[in-house]
Amino acid sequence: MKGRIAIYPGTFDPITYGHIDVIEQASKLFSKLIVLVARNTTKTPLFSSEERIAMIKEVVRTRNGVTVDGFNGLLVDYAKDHKATVVIRGLRAVSDFEYEFQMAQTNRKLAKNIDVVFLVPHDQYTFLNSTIVREVARFGGDVSSFVPPVVRKRLSEKFLQP
Repeated sequence: MKGRIAIYPGTFDPITYGHIDVIEQASKLFSKLIVLVARNTTKTPLFSSEERIAMIKEVVRTRNGVTVDGFNGLLVDYAKDHKATVVIRGLRAVSDFEYEFQMAQTNRKLAKNIDVVFLVPHDQYTFLNSTIVREVARFGGDVSSFVPPVVRKRLSEKFLQP
């Protein structure tokens, strides 16, 4: 699969070690990986798109072939514009599969030349999602085993604000 460009889309609010695990796996499989921060109009994120992009850039800065961008619109349009032929999706549990399968089929209908690759994070991250991280951080819990230090710092700052 080397030589192909892949996109790993998500809201990443915030990025977790589970997301980073998927990024590491995907970056070994593809020549270029674009971590794509979605501006999802149905969600009210804790961090702005710009804040999420900045955190992810800090986290992936030493990984060759990995870039970070933001988008608002159809994923397949972004993929076409950036010559990406693969979309990466992480699957933590069977419960993720139904939604991800529907999205994969929809994207395939919109753009037949874009493949979807499902990657499973390592066992220690299968329970982990951004909602859990935000809730633990909101109540002052220790999120150091869930997120990198830069994210932990930003969460702390966010919840200390009046």
